[in-house]
Amino acid sequence: MEISGILPFAAGIASFLVAGGLVAWISKQQTGTKEMMDISNAVKEGAAAFLKREMKIIVPVAIGLSVIIGAFLQPSNGLAFAVGATLSAVAGVISLKITVKAAVRAAHLSSSGLGKTFAMAFRGGATVGLAVPAMALLAITGLYVIFPDPITIAGVGIGASLIALFIRIGGGIFTKAADMGADLVGKVEANIPEDDPRNPATIADNVGDNVGDAAGMGSDVYESYIVTILAALLIAALIGAPNFFLYPILIGSSGMIASIIGVVIVGSKNITDVMKPLSRSFYVSAAIAIALNFVFITQFIDDSSTAYALFGSTVIGVILVPIIQKITDLYTSYKQSPVKEIADSAKWGYASLTLMGIIKGMQSTGPFMIALVVAIILSYSIASAAAPEGADPVLYGIFGTSLTAMAMLSLAGIVLSIDAFGPIADNAGGIVEMTGMGEENRKVTDEIDAVGNTTKAVTKGFAIASAALAALAMIQAFQFEASHIFAGILVLDYSLTNPAIIVGLLIGGLIPFIITGQLINGVSRAAGKMVDEVRRQFKADSGILAGTSKPDYAKCVDIATVASIKELWKPAIVAILAPIILGILLGPTAVAGLLMGAVVTGILLAYHLANTGGAWDNAKKLVEMRGEKGSEIHKVAVVGDIIGDPYKDTAGPALNTVIKLLNTIAIVFVSAFVAILAI
Repeated sequence: MEISGILPFAAGIASFLVAGGLVAWISKQQTGTKEMMDISNAVKEGAAAFLKREMKIIVPVAIGLSVIIGAFLQPSNGLAFAVGATLSAVAGVISLKITVKAAVRAAHLSSSGLGKTFAMAFRGGATVGLAVPAMALLAITGLYVIFPDPITIAGVGIGASLIALFIRIGGGIFTKAADMGADLVGKVEANIPEDDPRNPATIADNVGDNVGDAAGMGSDVYESYIVTILAALLIAALIGAPNFFLYPILIGSSGMIASIIGVVIVGSKNITDVMKPLSRSFYVSAAIAIALNFVFITQFIDDSSTAYALFGSTVIGVILVPIIQKITDLYTSYKQSPVKEIADSAKWGYASLTLMGIIKGMQSTGPFMIALVVAIILSYSIASAAAPEGADPVLYGIFGTSLTAMAMLSLAGIVLSIDAFGPIADNAGGIVEMTGMGEENRKVTDEIDAVGNTTKAVTKGFAIASAALAALAMIQAFQFEASHIFAGILVLDYSLTNPAIIVGLLIGGLIPFIITGQLINGVSRAAGKMVDEVRRQFKADSGILAGTSKPDYAKCVDIATVASIKELWKPAIVAILAPIILGILLGPTAVAGLLMGAVVTGILLAYHLANTGGAWDNAKKLVEMRGEKGSEIHKVAVVGDIIGDPYKDTAGPALNTVIKLLNTIAIVFVSAFVAILAI
């Protein structure tokens, strides 16, 4: 095998080795007191119980779908589905286990100052950041080596997306039900601090941070990586230029190598502003990725004007990441004016704070969409203009856009590293509070947690933007695959004069709103049960609030688990069945409309939800940092944060997974779209 074929495997293995070294370092650090370990073990057991119960539902479904896809479509797609689904679940488990392990050690190190606490939280996050994309790169490369036609392994995208959606929905509902229950009764009604050990929902809240923010984001980024590289490979296959087939995989390799270097350069000395080493790490990784992308295409692919144009598309993708980060940071960071305005509005009451948050979240979609539009126009124009003579410039333009998305996702290692330290810091703060370590320790974890809230919001923006770009390539791949399958059988008219397209657009545009409603309603129902349980315990045992008796933490964990798993099915069923039913009834043109409608409304809605929730969360943090804990203004800000919980951690992140699931379902099942009804 040539060096270019070995590189992806070498990069993935190297990433695993560095992640393993970080795990070894983390494991050697002291865990703290027995009381701290008791809390950590309770969180670990609660998270494991949730995942075990969720897997009892997910595994049979995954096996059944794998058999159906393999038997009725293609055996290779059935195998690819199984690989995608299995590794999506593994990504979630890895993220969860490392987060729990690192959090208790970060809590212990909070006595040693900001630098060491930050280093522990970041290295815990970096373990996830390096392991998860490495799995995705190795999986897609291995499948592609065995089955060189990407349409025969498109099932890997369904498997990755479906399991990620299950984990995102289940984890998101769990964490927000626990969080809302803990906040509404604990902070608002009983006026006790966040993560107070007297609150029965505290352990469930900490479990939720792991199953939602850690396991959910791990599965989400893995799935985004898989679907994005699959989209680029599908377009490369349509172009029919074998020399460019390998480039999307090499882009993934360059980002992997760059992320390893970015992680290694982050130290623990002289840390006064947590964001500075994180930003430095990212920019170093981005610069290395750009350099390697140039080297790889010129040395291993081609040295033509077309190759330079495709490289230019990757540069746009890398540059787009910090632009999305800056836009998201502007609307979600407690240091920026939008969040300050939201915090200031709390003095006028709940309605004012709620409206201001919604306003800022809606406003954030403007610059976000402008950035995406500019990236799409530039990448398409550069690549299409450089198409070789006789080639289809449209396909080359779409290929350029897909490479822009792949270049974005190639930096998933460093982006996820920066994101995953957030839930570690959050859990560490909970352990500090519950064990009474003191105000100075809590200040350390609060400072890291506040930055973590912003980085979590930034990563959501990153995933949403990549979903938009990947979806555009997937839609084009779907149209070309449909034209191949139905040539001479159906007339495929994708113009707006075709009623099937209009019907598809309307249904597709509706789907994100239906699923958002289902998810927020699910959180509300689960949170209601949690509120009832916390109130019941306070009423039944007055010693809980007095601090003389221990709450029943396990009961709250069980309530959140059962309630969240009940809500798994509705959004998944909508996402799976909508394109299949519409395709069978109205044909592939209606499905193309559905996919585009879902992208247009889903991307904007997802970004609005993520930023609105993130802004409310940091507005509460800002009020607390101003020394107004316990005041009426603080209570208003807490309620704003509670409202934002299902926005930013359940509905928003789930929508980008829904969009990609719709596209992969459409591509794999396209042969079944026979158009029973003629419009």
